[in-house]
Amino acid sequence: MTDLTAKVIEAHGSLDRYARYESATVDFRSGGALWALKGQEGVFERAAVRVDLRRQHASHFPFTAPGLRTSFTPERVAVENDRGETQSERRAPRDAFAGHTLETPWDDLHVAYFAGYAMWTYLTSPFTFVSPGFRTEELPAVREGDETWSRLKVTFPERVATHSREQIFYFDENGLLRRHDYTAEVINAGPAAHYSYDHIEFGGIMVPTRRVVHPLGDDGAAVRDIELVTIDIMDVEFV
Repeated sequence: MTDLTAKVIEAHGSLDRYARYESATVDFRSGGALWALKGQEGVFERAAVRVDLRRQHASHFPFTAPGLRTSFTPERVAVENDRGETQSERRAPRDAFAGHTLETPWDDLHVAYFAGYAMWTYLTSPFTFVSPGFRTEELPAVREGDETWSRLKVTFPERVATHSREQIFYFDENGLLRRHDYTAEVINAGPAAHYSYDHIEFGGIMVPTRRVVHPLGDDGAAVRDIELVTIDIMDVEFV
């Protein structure tokens, strides 16, 4: 574990505290241009997601209608009813994004897969960075406005579904996550900068409650007047 990895994990609540929990349930809403481009505007206007902290699984609810929810793992995504009965499912779900561009419409299972792995990634970082198969490398610090932010390049293992194998995380002087760069391969729209704001402590874990994703321009700067995805978190329960 690098010194920076240890610092940022401690700043977000510590491994010891995180290890006390099995799951996190988040009350949130999500907007931004992406959902309309995919023909899914308003799909997460108000929703909840439960993520498992010891395996990669997520479930959004309600999903598209009362009484329905998603079930995501890297190998399978499904829409189920409240009795756990499968309404639709897709095996090897990442394969269903082959040939997609930013304007390619998504069906409900595309949404369930993307939102499932994305929220799992966001809600388990930086604690997963010391899990088997993850690799971290400290990069030179950069200036963002009038602040200096430390950076970690994180390589995710093949077993984990996420945006891309290599992602870069930026942390402020207190060790809190402020920016996250990646290329969402399933969207095939180029690199993005994902900014995090307004951290609040829930159950001893620091969680950013406002997230905004901007595309990166050819000069490497965030295009601030385009908000691809926004996430506003109202509550988090760790259990």
